[in-house]
Amino acid sequence: MKVSFDSICLHEMFTKLRQALRQRREEHALQRRQIPDAVWDLTLRRFQFFQRLDDVELNNLRRMSSLFLDIKEFHGVNGFELRNDIVVAVAAQACLPILKLGLSHYDNFVGIVMHADSVVAPRERPDDVGVVHAYDEILAGEAVNGGPVMLSWNDIYSSAGQACDGPAYNVVIHEFAHVLDMRDGLADGMPLLPDSNAQRAWHDVFEPEFEKFCRWVDQGLDTAIDPYGCEGPEEFFAVATEAFFVTPEKLKSQQPDMYRLLASYYLQDPAE
Repeated sequence: MKVSFDSICLHEMFTKLRQALRQRREEHALQRRQIPDAVWDLTLRRFQFFQRLDDVELNNLRRMSSLFLDIKEFHGVNGFELRNDIVVAVAAQACLPILKLGLSHYDNFVGIVMHADSVVAPRERPDDVGVVHAYDEILAGEAVNGGPVMLSWNDIYSSAGQACDGPAYNVVIHEFAHVLDMRDGLADGMPLLPDSNAQRAWHDVFEPEFEKFCRWVDQGLDTAIDPYGCEGPEEFFAVATEAFFVTPEKLKSQQPDMYRLLASYYLQDPAE
C-alpha cells in the first residue's frame, strides 16, 4: 500500500501540534503548582537519599513533582491539614522511582488519602480448614488497584532521618512500588513489562532472589531488605524497591542480581 507524501506531512504536523499542546499544558501546570524554593530545599534536607541525584535529575524530579501535584487529588482525613511540605514530600518520593520512566506510569489512579498517623484496619482471613479469623492490622500505607493510595504522615516523617544500619524503610516508595506492580492488573511482584521475553527474564532473576532472601530471614540473618518481604512476591518487590532507592549500596552488596534487575527496570543506578 502506498502512503502519499501529503499523508506523511499531515501526520508530522499533527504530531508536532500534539507535542506543542502537551508542552503548553505542562507549562501551565508548572505555573499552577510551582514548588516554593524553601519547601523544595526542606524536602531535600529531610530525605537524604535525594542527595544521590545530580542537578539535572533534581531539576527533572522537581518538575515531575509539580506535574504530579497538578493531576493527583490529595485528601486529608479527620481534618488532617495538607501543608505544602507534606504534599511535596509525598510527590517527590513518589516520583523518584518513575524519574526515568515517566509520569504516565501513574495514570491508573488519582486519589491520595493522607492520615496523620497509622490506621487500624479490620481484616478477616480463613485458615486451612475454612474457619474465618478476624483481626486488626496497623497500616502505615496501602495501595489499592486503581486507587486510591493511603499514607500516614507520621510514618513518612519518622522515616526521614532513618539510620542506615537496618533494613530500608520508606512507606511512600513502598506503596508506589505496589502501584507500579499493579499496572498489569496483578499484585504479583512483576511490574508491567514489554513482552513475554522480558517477563521470563524477570522471573528467572526474581524468583531465586526471593527464595534466597526468605531463607536468610528464616535463618535470622540481617538483610538489606525488610523481612516483611517474605509475605509474598508483591511485598518483596515493594521492600526491595525501598532498599534500592534508600540504601542502594547495601542492596547491591548483598543481592547484586536483585539490584541489577531493579536498575534495569527503573533505569537508574543509585549506588553509583
